Amino acid sequence: MQREEMLSRIESESGSWDLVIIGGGATGLGVAIDGASRGYNVLLLEQSDFAKGTSSRSTKLVHGGVRYLQQGNVSLVLEALKERGLLRKNAPHLVHNLAFVVPNYDWWEGPFYGVGLKLYDLLAGKHGFGPSKNISLEKTLKYIPTIETRGLRGGVIYHDGQFDDARLAVNMAQTAVEQGATVTNYMEVSALRKSDGFVRGVVAYDHESGREYEITARVVVNATGVFADQIRRLDRAGVAPMIAPSQGVHIVLDRDFLPGKGAILVPHTQDGRVLFATPWHNRVIVGTTDTAVTDTPLEPLPLPAELDFLLAHAAQYLTKDPTPEDVLSMFAGLRPLVSMGGGENTAAISRDHTLHISGSGLVTITGGKWTTYRKMAEDTVDQAAVIAQLDERPCATQDLNIHGFHRNAAQFGDLAVYGSDARGIQALARQDPAWEKRLHPRLTAIAGEVLWAVRHEMARTVEDFLARRTRALLLDARASMTAAPAVAAIMARELGRDDAWQKAQIEAYNDLAVKYLMVPEAGD
Repeated sequence: MQREEMLSRIESESGSWDLVIIGGGATGLGVAIDGASRGYNVLLLEQSDFAKGTSSRSTKLVHGGVRYLQQGNVSLVLEALKERGLLRKNAPHLVHNLAFVVPNYDWWEGPFYGVGLKLYDLLAGKHGFGPSKNISLEKTLKYIPTIETRGLRGGVIYHDGQFDDARLAVNMAQTAVEQGATVTNYMEVSALRKSDGFVRGVVAYDHESGREYEITARVVVNATGVFADQIRRLDRAGVAPMIAPSQGVHIVLDRDFLPGKGAILVPHTQDGRVLFATPWHNRVIVGTTDTAVTDTPLEPLPLPAELDFLLAHAAQYLTKDPTPEDVLSMFAGLRPLVSMGGGENTAAISRDHTLHISGSGLVTITGGKWTTYRKMAEDTVDQAAVIAQLDERPCATQDLNIHGFHRNAAQFGDLAVYGSDARGIQALARQDPAWEKRLHPRLTAIAGEVLWAVRHEMARTVEDFLARRTRALLLDARASMTAAPAVAAIMARELGRDDAWQKAQIEAYNDLAVKYLMVPEAGD
């Protein structure tokens, strides 16, 4: 997957694309895979990098949604549990089973949550990840050795999925290309083209070359998440907003804070959200908050109150109380919730997806969540094909393997997230001893991964590599800043950039990464 080839395809297309998709997050990439696998001529345009926004900032869970079950939204849970099973089947190198423990401190919690999670198992059916059960105090401590023991009676254990969101997005882009789609990053849609009052294409600006493209399409799909209303306003100025954005914040701690083999689920916090503490890439992620916001920046920032909330709740349930100095990274993501009116608390808004077709034929897909991206895409392409008057063709993604598919990827160690690509990276790194070296002692990424990311994964900036092709920015923001000069030097050689580009990239990355530090050092 190379950007130069993608641009060549765009420039050589003399006719009309069947589908043009705006947005390169989970939803847009899912639509690209679905459309291309049906045989349609598909183009996807992303204004920044794939999964730059919400899709790289999740809680890293592929789940049915225990909280949605509490809300009584059984249909959403059923759909999500089915999609969870399909995603593990189609991307086993990135999606795996994780045991969660609900700690019980009151006498009623064991039977109450035990019954609820049995229903969760029942709804999962053949797509289940493992049975839930009540466990003793001793077993609870075996799974969660650092759980707060004062008043602890035991726990309920259940199973859900965990994944690497940005890595899945990159593999999805590769899958779309393999199915025949054209996808490109750093291509921003600045206008919609219309004919006789109907949307018939887009005007897109290439941030790298400065060139503008006029692109014709039979139907345009708006899959831009929290930015959906901005695209809708290109269609009709003054349109009533659909999105009620909500911000979720996470902090990342050292694995010492949660050294066992299980994760913690707190079903109900003071803001009405589920709180998770989960092991991930040899770190611990604690989240999340749910704060209504009005602005939708590409780089949202955690609010002090959100960080205080997470630290306080982590201290409430862990024997080792984390301090701001213990936070290796913090990150915020915006959820594209669909407004139901009335100013309700965002924690209570349904995560069902919404498909909207404007009078001019612009198809907008928004809401939903990572786990259900495939079904969202199927529904979108079904409707888009009708709008575009395309030949009716069945969805082909239920059994479609995602790029990197490998059933036993754990054998590749630190390269496991690459799945079947791991052997290629190993072979590349062996060509030069320098390429086998780690970029930083506290990070697992090696220099050879930078080469791979540029050559095969369309990484164009230092941020692309450190934030999304690897997860260094989230795992240890300060270590990633130290690694940035080496990454910039390798990328510059591969991309044919000069010293000025390297300097600008390092400065831009450091300006970004410092925002992920809860306690910046002097000079950061």
